[in-house]
Amino acid sequence: MSKVPEVTLTFWIIKVAATTLGETAGDAVSMSMNLGYLVGTGIFAALFVGAVMLQISAKRFHPALYWATIIASTTVGTTLADFTDRSLGVGYAGGATLLFTLLLLSLFAWYRTLGSISVETVSTPKAELFYWVTIMFSQTLGTALGDWTADNAGLGYAGAAMIFVALLGVVVALYLGTRISRTLLFWAAFVLTRPLGAAVGDFLDKPVSAGGLALSRYLASGVLLLFIAACILVFPQQAAQESH
Repeated sequence: MSKVPEVTLTFWIIKVAATTLGETAGDAVSMSMNLGYLVGTGIFAALFVGAVMLQISAKRFHPALYWATIIASTTVGTTLADFTDRSLGVGYAGGATLLFTLLLLSLFAWYRTLGSISVETVSTPKAELFYWVTIMFSQTLGTALGDWTADNAGLGYAGAAMIFVALLGVVVALYLGTRISRTLLFWAAFVLTRPLGAAVGDFLDKPVSAGGLALSRYLASGVLLLFIAACILVFPQQAAQESH
């Protein structure tokens, strides 16, 4: 059986909420707690590795475990991207280019090894490992893209969010009106929802002087976590049907 959920509207709603939570929670640990990007990355990387191990060892799809792993991937993506872009001085453009290359290499290695990068085939430990490594790179890339668009492009957090909403609209239009590979469109949407979440998360918790609402990172993270939990409880999710 596939160990990932069916890709439905509920999936994308929770995904955007989880990526927004990743931004606020990652900033809460690295900035509000003053632990820094490196320590924050170490903490979230440990949580991510532990969650992936639990996910792989599980015998079937568990919505709560799956989304906990997604949240762990997006929090480590936030602090890792910030560490790469800011602490290492690579910059947003350099960081985004590096992460995009790593994402493509992960997808290529996955395809060459197993013959498919479709989420419906994620039913073996090897496929799951490729899946979660690819997701971690996509989440980290999305953070860098979100920050790059909001800061360097001068669009601000709200402007950046609108850009990525528009790009997701293009993906939806391609899904509804063309026969472009559904797998390709899935990964495009998966990557684009991360910078959307990054922009929304920054808009919620950054200072008013920087274009944000200056909300408490802890409060925003708590509300987002409750929203995700409510979605999991109210909207039952099924495992994706395995492709043969």
